[in-house]
Amino acid sequence: MLKIREYVKAQSLSEAYELNQKKENVILGGMLWLKQQNRNVGTAIDLSGLGLDAIEETEEEFRIGAMVTLRQLEQHVGLNAYTQNAMKEAFRHIVGVQFRNCATVGGSVFGRFGFSDVIPLLLAMDSYVELYRGGIVPMETFAKEGAPGDILVHVIIKKKPMKLSYQCQRNARTDFPVLNCAVSLREDTYFCVVGARPGRAVIFQDEQGILKQGITVESAERFGAYVQERVITGSNMRAGAEYRKKITGVLVKRALLAIQ
Repeated sequence: MLKIREYVKAQSLSEAYELNQKKENVILGGMLWLKQQNRNVGTAIDLSGLGLDAIEETEEEFRIGAMVTLRQLEQHVGLNAYTQNAMKEAFRHIVGVQFRNCATVGGSVFGRFGFSDVIPLLLAMDSYVELYRGGIVPMETFAKEGAPGDILVHVIIKKKPMKLSYQCQRNARTDFPVLNCAVSLREDTYFCVVGARPGRAVIFQDEQGILKQGITVESAERFGAYVQERVITGSNMRAGAEYRKKITGVLVKRALLAIQ
């Protein structure tokens, strides 16, 4: 059971940051994963009054507030045009519409959950997080290190020419992914992100030049086998490590052929 002693609707980021320095205090996102925990919270800090629920689009980037919901991202015309609908594909399976109307991008990213559909997709793009004290940090760095005690203010996606595909395997439509995969081609470089291993997402690149001559059925299959051989998988209630390893190659191949 989650027990909250005090609730504060922050009037500024500086107030929220100061409150967040106490270990027993916590930033509220959509309250979807937090409320399932068995813990005592000193002060619950609400950021909903700070104007962080908007998606700003310029010629150079998308700037996504921490309180933007996954449903907003799923339905955003500009983001789906830029990602060739990979954004919608990645989010539309997450539990249900009611859930996605509450879940926030800030909570999803800051939690760095191993089962995340959100982080693998962002890692495949030229993306960053803006932290209140830590400034702008590459998503890859943040995904590895986190930022304890800081506040995620925005997620930033740079608009660079890109092809992107997202693939996943689920036991049931709204269940957590057994494995997911995002593949992108940007600036002549292929990025392959494998998540829900069930650990945190990892990035692979074409170090052997398998895709140097472009994507064909053969080269996609070879690169899928390359990633499959190197990915480290584990077992949980949804699937075993061996099964995850086998479907890695299949999902990578599918993702590559989708951006062919």
